[in-house]
Amino acid sequence: MKRIKWLDEGIRLRIQSEDDLWILSKICRSGCLVGMLSHRRDSTTGTKEEGRAKSAERKPMWILLEVIENYFQSFTDNLRIHGTIKEAKIDIGSHHTHVISLGDEVEITRQGGFKKSDISLLKQGLDEQLRTKAGLLVIENDEVMIFQVSSHGIRDISHFSLRGGGKRIGDSSKIRKEFFEGVASEVMMVFQEEIPLILCGPGLTREQFEKDLVLKGVKNSITNVATSIGGRSAANEVLSEGLVDDFLGQHKLIEQIKLIEKGLKEIATEGNVAYGSYEISLAAKEGAIEKLVLDANLLRTENTEENEKWEEIVDDVNTSGGDVIQASVDHDSGKQLLGLGGALALLRWKN
Repeated sequence: MKRIKWLDEGIRLRIQSEDDLWILSKICRSGCLVGMLSHRRDSTTGTKEEGRAKSAERKPMWILLEVIENYFQSFTDNLRIHGTIKEAKIDIGSHHTHVISLGDEVEITRQGGFKKSDISLLKQGLDEQLRTKAGLLVIENDEVMIFQVSSHGIRDISHFSLRGGGKRIGDSSKIRKEFFEGVASEVMMVFQEEIPLILCGPGLTREQFEKDLVLKGVKNSITNVATSIGGRSAANEVLSEGLVDDFLGQHKLIEQIKLIEKGLKEIATEGNVAYGSYEISLAAKEGAIEKLVLDANLLRTENTEENEKWEEIVDDVNTSGGDVIQASVDHDSGKQLLGLGGALALLRWKN
């Protein structure tokens, strides 16, 4: 996202990516005011034409909403904000829905200003380095899995397989060649040229597939890495083991996955880790937390007492010089984090 200007109690910005929409979905909740150029049907323009009612004209206007709720599905290109009209040329007090998409400019304010956790997420969105996307392809002898990697999750794009499907007649090598050429064509349609591609898998098929991509005219930058396993597990291995760190740089999702995986290993060996709100709270008060990874939703539940508890924990971690990472859960490691209550802390010393 691009900051247009800071406001007294908020910010005006332009939406540039799906990751920006994910961040806004966490910030634009009940109590916020969201303004943008939208359209509203003006009932005063309705007329009778040949005895039939003519629809009222939809007019563009700046509409400021007091947010009631929002609707967002990961990896989609719009965020729906539903609320009550506070400022507009017409219909003050009526309900309206803003549909925020890429390229839109919005103003977001909250009485008293944003919470520290919201400011942290906004700064994350304003950091250019954290918006890197990538295509991740798991290549095996008879199967290709295609994923999209963003800073808030991993999305399943396509799954191609030569397995099953009945009897195939003809030269098996020719059939395999046509299969991979078809997948290469699909990759060109899915990923724009500026999006880097990561090819991985346990065998050498991925190297031939890279040649197929080049022959097809793919201009994306490509890295090719070996994994010890295939399937979705290969995608997780690439991200958690740091096999593409040099390629993707400081990617926010990879940081989250590495920290969660490290925490899980510490739990298995009874190492320097804490999970569960009570244990994490104790460690935070003692200044023992080096890294705290938590589901971003924990700071934004409808339970005010719960929110305040986690805000206090975050303040304690920041005060003691620790880092707080507000994670998404739209990936396999995120699901494991949810299984631990939504948070884990890597400690400087064991409690």
